[in-house]
Amino acid sequence: MNRQHRLSSILELVVQKGNIEVEDAAHILGVSAATIRRDFDVLAKRQLLTRTHGGAVAIGSSLGLPLTYKVAKDDKVKQRIAKVAAEMVSRHQIIGINGGTTSTEVARAIAARSEFAPGETQEVMPALTVVTNALNIAAELTVRHQIKIVVTGGVARPQSYELTGPFAEEVLKEVNIDIVFLGVNALNPTMGASANHEDEAKVNRAMALRSQQIIVVADSSKFSRNAFATICPPEDIDILITDSGIDEKTAQDFRALGIQIVIA
Repeated sequence: MNRQHRLSSILELVVQKGNIEVEDAAHILGVSAATIRRDFDVLAKRQLLTRTHGGAVAIGSSLGLPLTYKVAKDDKVKQRIAKVAAEMVSRHQIIGINGGTTSTEVARAIAARSEFAPGETQEVMPALTVVTNALNIAAELTVRHQIKIVVTGGVARPQSYELTGPFAEEVLKEVNIDIVFLGVNALNPTMGASANHEDEAKVNRAMALRSQQIIVVADSSKFSRNAFATICPPEDIDILITDSGIDEKTAQDFRALGIQIVIA
């Protein structure tokens, strides 16, 4: 386990338990107590936890962990979902991508495809246009000169790197998108796709409304969750890309709504 994943794991433990002792964290993560103490100090300096005598406790900012510290427990699952999603994209299309761990993997998988590499001659059209409200996705893709990046304005949420608010919504009114890939906090056949925060949901909804095809990318853990704000109703979703953990009843309910399910 590298240091970044270890820091993420420590924060997950602190959030789950409320507090944790050095020895307990060292045992769980299989590293020395000295290593855990140094990690605690690093996270405390970044105001992501509070050091105590012999351990650490969660603070308010820990409860909404930034993406850089989240442990993607289903990393390989998300990467498989992303690979399938990337294969649905054609050269010269306009793609919408919102924020989140799974949608970030989609952006990386799309950018890695040879079809979107620079051509031998200077083309008038970019190989791909990506519209996003996620600062981390924009930062990763901007260095790829063959991909045109359109970033919405708005106020950045530190937990997700998503830009939200009226500036973002105004930009999205002016664009036309072929496919939007939506990462979600929760998804079910009754309520549809949803997010934990209403401001993120509103921008994601605006992106979906400007898209000809809506593809939700979600691992099967999202089907057992509830989230506060609706992104779009289930009947608006065209394709759901998920993993084999989806149960048959849920799959049948989605298919009954006309949603194509692709298992990664």
